[in-house]
Amino acid sequence: MRVLVVEDEPRVAEALRVGLNAEGWSTDVTGDGTEALWYAEQHEYAAILLDIMLPGLNGYRVCAQLRAAGNTTPIIMLTAKDGEYDEAEALDTGADDYVTKPFSYVVLLARLRNAVRRRSPAPSPVISVGDLTLDPASRICARTGEQISLTSKEFTLLEMLASSQGQVVSKRQLLEGGWDFAAEPDINLIEVHISALRRKIDLPFGRRSIRTVRGHGYQLVPDQDSHA
Repeated sequence: MRVLVVEDEPRVAEALRVGLNAEGWSTDVTGDGTEALWYAEQHEYAAILLDIMLPGLNGYRVCAQLRAAGNTTPIIMLTAKDGEYDEAEALDTGADDYVTKPFSYVVLLARLRNAVRRRSPAPSPVISVGDLTLDPASRICARTGEQISLTSKEFTLLEMLASSQGQVVSKRQLLEGGWDFAAEPDINLIEVHISALRRKIDLPFGRRSIRTVRGHGYQLVPDQDSHA
């Protein structure tokens, strides 16, 4: 899932980006309110972490304009200001939660997950492709009942393939879904992660379920006997 981090303090913004990425979230980061509004209007996010004191538009105005436009993405306000009137204004403009700096990162993560969970209509169902299963809620992957340990990136890429219901997913789509827009990762990373996935979900079980479609991308099938 992708999160928009709007924070004009570079050290705080980088800490949030690194921490969220380590937890399996993809992040876009900006320190400008006007740019944040553009990001939120152009892209779909699971949540927005929004500082109040920003150049361009302040966080209150960004939040208010998004809500006025019908954007329902969960928003958690981040601010160094501490007072009940500030909190009330944040909530009145449409924010889902309010966190005062300095904040506990563990608590912030819990509030982020809670905000996303409250806005989600229902838990994501378990995805099955043959005897391979993925549970997006718990991020557990298993084959024939045997749990398989995957990194956050590997699970994200495999979930994208499994959710495609047998359709081919291009390398570019996998790259955009698994990495930040600003990170500019090398597309060859996809081949590296696909190879790692095959070693984990296919090779030990005698399967060939991740199929390479030359010139197009990858496809996840129940099993593939021919060479991929």
